[in-house]
Amino acid sequence: MSETIAEQIAEYASGASLADFAPESIQAAKERLLDTIGVMIAAIDAPPVVAARRVVERWPAAEGGTILGGRVKVAPEDAGFVNGIMARYLDFNDTYLSKEAIHPSDMIPAIIAAGECFESSGEDLLRGILVAYEVACALADAVTIRDRGFDHVSNIAVGAAAGVSSLLELDAERAHEAINIATVNAAALRQTRSGELSMWKGCAAAYAARHGLYSALLAAEGMTGPKPVFEGELGYMRSVSGPFTMPKLTSNAVRILRTSIKWWPVEYHSMSAVEAALRIVSEAGRVKPTHVEKIVIRTFKTSYNIIVKDPEKWRPKSRETADHSLPYITIRALLDGDIWLESFSPEKIRDIAFQELAEKTTVEVEPKYDSIYPEAVPNAVEVSMSGGRRYSAEVIYPKGHYRNPLSMDDLRRKIRRLTSGRLTEEQLDIIWGEVMSLDRLKSVRDLIESLTVK
Repeated sequence: MSETIAEQIAEYASGASLADFAPESIQAAKERLLDTIGVMIAAIDAPPVVAARRVVERWPAAEGGTILGGRVKVAPEDAGFVNGIMARYLDFNDTYLSKEAIHPSDMIPAIIAAGECFESSGEDLLRGILVAYEVACALADAVTIRDRGFDHVSNIAVGAAAGVSSLLELDAERAHEAINIATVNAAALRQTRSGELSMWKGCAAAYAARHGLYSALLAAEGMTGPKPVFEGELGYMRSVSGPFTMPKLTSNAVRILRTSIKWWPVEYHSMSAVEAALRIVSEAGRVKPTHVEKIVIRTFKTSYNIIVKDPEKWRPKSRETADHSLPYITIRALLDGDIWLESFSPEKIRDIAFQELAEKTTVEVEPKYDSIYPEAVPNAVEVSMSGGRRYSAEVIYPKGHYRNPLSMDDLRRKIRRLTSGRLTEEQLDIIWGEVMSLDRLKSVRDLIESLTVK
């Protein structure tokens, strides 16, 4: 009898060794860890982070995990949840595009929390991250669930369970139960990303990763879960995904090499539109509504369905909707000549100049772009000015895409800008050094101690 999908994942997680992974995969994991730390620190005071911190800090745990900027230690799953909100809130963490689009670094805070609480080594942490990425991204390769009404964070729950199982060195039997428990409760509704978006948009993945972590903790103590959880009569395939075959999970964890680090804090399908808009600004200067006759944005179908078609995307009222709005993001870049965290302030979202330009903007689906997605994320922007002047730009692989990756200097510039006022250059040097030598770090706690922020 062939192995079930849960058994395949469990065998992979329990049998993984850092020595099996290619050096470039290990380096990629370190870079994504650094990137995640940067976006977490920048979101320490975000409203949903503050709300979640208030809840979990009511019940401290002396031997628990650290919340960045928090006052007390809490249970590992709670630390992972709050830190996970920080990682996702700004929509600035990495992306993997396939049949399903996911943000694999959503799992990193949960794996760090487990590593801290169990005093794991840096090598254990790296292995856990690599396993989690490979599993979650393989599920994204296997099947799309958004069109069936379910959210991509379902993959995050399963990937996090696999990553924590590897970090804790669970045997195949207990790792199998971790996957069973995580999967049976993994289904998350896509309503999270429909219409006017709420704070939960930045919390759903953190909650899924929390669940994956907790599933592994339960399995480690002997808890069992339903099986076969994917293939069963009322299992995941029948209820959520439809039938699929699990892709091969590779010892070299090549899927992490196809993740992209964001250069701007926007939904990834709009990344190339930002770059195209900024190229126009570099040629024509910042646009003014009175000088513009029309703006045409050309994109691909998946982008249109996620960040254009809802009426709310044309009149966003929240940060969460604005950074998932192709019209808003593109127009904001044309108006300001930049996109950064302040681009989504209430004042910017209410800006009358945006509203005036939105009335002059259309978004079209370009069939040729559909043929190259998800290997590329193409967008084109054309601005027609009064007097007949016309400016246009097309971008296929935006800066930070895995085919156009950030340099280490670029990554440091991003993190420095994100953590300005929170970290000194000396602190950043220490964090950078510890992550780059993580495979030699004796305890994850040493890394946590370096993350003290203002």
